[in-house]
Amino acid sequence: MNIEKTIKICIIFLFGFLSANFITYFYMYGLESPFSNNFGLSGVNSNDAPNDFIQEKDITIYDDKIVIEVPGTSLSKYASTGSMKPVLDEYSNGIRIMPKSEDDINIGDIITFKKDNYLIVHRVIEKGNDVQGVYFITKGDNNNVNDGKVRFSDIKYLTIGVLY
Repeated sequence: MNIEKTIKICIIFLFGFLSANFITYFYMYGLESPFSNNFGLSGVNSNDAPNDFIQEKDITIYDDKIVIEVPGTSLSKYASTGSMKPVLDEYSNGIRIMPKSEDDINIGDIITFKKDNYLIVHRVIEKGNDVQGVYFITKGDNNNVNDGKVRFSDIKYLTIGVLY
């Protein structure tokens, strides 16, 4: 009688252990269709890719270098916060421009904005309009919560490329 009870407890424990690992695996790595909602860890729809700012005609490849001609670009480095992993981390080099208007920024783009005297680099997950005008909702790809509304006046840069 005691052995039966021990076996049942072991089976229940094993089932719980395997279930927890199964759920954790799919939470971390996502599910394939039909179970997936097309949202990865980032919470951004996988169809919402950043805009193509660098055209093929702007890229010239030589034997010893590559030249990308985009006016007004600068390089950016990133803090080791982990909020944009795996796309950006402290070892990535970003190519950025200063956007001229709200029309330059779309869902899927990565922007740098100022909030509480900090520069934050996150992805645009929503673009909308309210009584104050155009706003953007941003979120780190590796974060669970969004940053709230960001106004164009707070946006400093738009990432147009990443070099690893």
